[in-house]
Amino acid sequence: MNLKKIIKNNNLEPYFTKGYFGIEKEGLRTDASGYLSQTNHPSAFGSRSHHPYVQTDFSEAQLELVTPPQDTLKLQYQWLKALHDVVNKTIPEDEFLWPFSMANILPEEADIPIIKVKEQSEIDYRKKLAEKYGKKKQMISGVHYNFSFTAEFIDKINEKKQLDSDKNEWINNMYLKMSRNFFRYQWILTYLFGASPVSHPTLLDSSEIGPARSLRNSAYGYHNTFSENVSYESIENYIKDIEDLVKNETLYEEREYYGSSRLRGAGKNVRQLVNNGTRYIELRSFDLNPFDPMGFSYEQSLLVHAYLLTMVWMDEDNRDEDVKKGIEMNAETSLENPYDYSKYKEEGIAILEKIKETSQELKLGNEYLTIIDEAIHLFHNPEETLSSKIMDMIGHDQSYVELGNELGKKHKQFSMQKPFLLSGFESMEMSTQLLMFDALQLGIKTEVLDANDQFLAFNYKGKKEYVRNGNMTSKDSYISHWIMANKTVTKKLLRDKNYSVPGGSEFSSFEEAMEYYAIASKQSIVIKPKSTNYGIGITIFKQKPSKEDYKEALHFAFKEDDSILVEEYIEGAEYRFFVLNEKVEAVLFREPANVVGDGKHTIKELIDIKNQHPYRGEKHRAPLARITMGELEALMLKEQGHTFETVIDKDEKVYLRENSNISTGGDPIDVTDEMHASYKTIAEEIARELEVKVTGLDLIIPDMQEPSSKENKGYTVIEANFNPAMNMHAYVEKGKGRRLSMKVLEMLYPNVKLS
Repeated sequence: MNLKKIIKNNNLEPYFTKGYFGIEKEGLRTDASGYLSQTNHPSAFGSRSHHPYVQTDFSEAQLELVTPPQDTLKLQYQWLKALHDVVNKTIPEDEFLWPFSMANILPEEADIPIIKVKEQSEIDYRKKLAEKYGKKKQMISGVHYNFSFTAEFIDKINEKKQLDSDKNEWINNMYLKMSRNFFRYQWILTYLFGASPVSHPTLLDSSEIGPARSLRNSAYGYHNTFSENVSYESIENYIKDIEDLVKNETLYEEREYYGSSRLRGAGKNVRQLVNNGTRYIELRSFDLNPFDPMGFSYEQSLLVHAYLLTMVWMDEDNRDEDVKKGIEMNAETSLENPYDYSKYKEEGIAILEKIKETSQELKLGNEYLTIIDEAIHLFHNPEETLSSKIMDMIGHDQSYVELGNELGKKHKQFSMQKPFLLSGFESMEMSTQLLMFDALQLGIKTEVLDANDQFLAFNYKGKKEYVRNGNMTSKDSYISHWIMANKTVTKKLLRDKNYSVPGGSEFSSFEEAMEYYAIASKQSIVIKPKSTNYGIGITIFKQKPSKEDYKEALHFAFKEDDSILVEEYIEGAEYRFFVLNEKVEAVLFREPANVVGDGKHTIKELIDIKNQHPYRGEKHRAPLARITMGELEALMLKEQGHTFETVIDKDEKVYLRENSNISTGGDPIDVTDEMHASYKTIAEEIARELEVKVTGLDLIIPDMQEPSSKENKGYTVIEANFNPAMNMHAYVEKGKGRRLSMKVLEMLYPNVKLS
């Protein structure tokens, strides 16, 4: 079957260039001095028996990060970044992931810990590998690149092919051709991506070998010496050769076959490839890139994709003898001096030109062409390859271990700079990022259904759940959200149940609201939109408002909603009670946006300084919001006799807002443990009355230590929020931060931490 002809005749190139991509990245947990960690796999990752993203390979200290298949390379890299964030923030503070493929400082063989899991068969398998290869060789780590064509492409070809060949047969043949050609020219990728020029003596004394391009890919690496005996000529040959290696006890199990290209199907048994076909191809020969925080760069992934497409697109089809030749060339290339020109430079450039030509024909875009040009450039300039750069750095008074420590700690710091963000998904709101982090950490299968709408899908042991905005779940009814969104309805329901709520009136027209001024002017009031969150459009008058200020406040509120509320102002501090699953999990005092004077800077300058704190950001992508300098803030300053240009006295505190929302620049202070239990009980009762599992209740309480009673309720309910932010509880100005996103997962999956 001429696949290329079918694609061109039916204009299927756009389908051919799509695919599913995945990365499996190994890395050694390393202590602060560069030694292999002797600590157990962190319990915070949950059970390894089901964790889809963070596993251990041979050793207890050898992590394996697995991205779920993604339909673009950008998404795959987003996931790789996210998993690194999860790992870096979960492993002990004084540990980091070793950035090289060749190991860190290893202990004696007996002291290298094999994984500690419940499945005895997994432990026994690794013991056999240790006997056969030695424990130290198992510590060599790398990157596996997984690729498959899309089901849509497969179906399109199946419709157009004119032969009666079985679907699984031609799919297997396609991936076999890809593998044969990959083996033949694999040496090119080793030249470009080789990044293991030296080794620490505790693994391998490389001083007598000399600097190499890739010790991992050489005879000194971790390989099956019999890989070239597996035929890729046909699927039957491939299966039979691997099965025979097991039968004659050359391999303990089929998974011990470590060929640089492996065909993967629906199950673990290689025989199922006949009936089920190849699902994806696994390429296993890539060194860790020590200069990239993820161990394999996005640009490397682009080049591998273009390479694989070319291996299928090209008319040339190598056979078993060519595969063996390619394996030999790769072995030679791996031991070349990094600074030397490749022995096969001309062939390398010719193949890269072919990859470029294919990329142009398939219209892959400039992003691919730029990477291919850079690869060609490296064949003319070997001193710029990864292995040469490593040798340059080691040659400048820095040892292999010192460089590994420096790069590894630097990469970890990359994740720790903004601990509240989940790299790769920074554009999502913070509550969603926190929830996603916790789900990935625990090993709950996670899918981003719509990043813009903050919509996630979870699957844990077959149970599916959907979550929007971090805590909107199936546990709450649709109508409960509308009840909480409508402040008038919420007040009526609570007043009917004898809860204390503020008095006031609702208006749908500006004129009617202005007529109410005659009443409003006689008291302290709050003007706010009827249905809004995050404190937007709210004005608070602690003193009787002037008609001009009242009018301006109405305009602010009507900008946000068609209906507004004018309510009595209640004296006291405002507290946010986060109720989840009928229990108060956190209580927050939110101090309104403010600045403290130093006698030198203007209020505007003080705001700018405060806004520079790394925890402050915009659009709920940081724990705290930046203080704005708009009309409401100007009005608030006016009431205090200030403008933005006023220089206030040292230690004088000036408020920019009356409302205390964190989303308008307020400071969060946790008072969960200090709040009197009677108010927590009231908040839990209110949540039950509203029939909601997740809510943020705002209560005004003059004295949180004075208990509530029938005679003296001691509180007023301001509103109920159907989508309360969780980030402000996790990262507080004072007090204890509380990880509420984990509580949401425990509500959805009650036994998740125990499994």
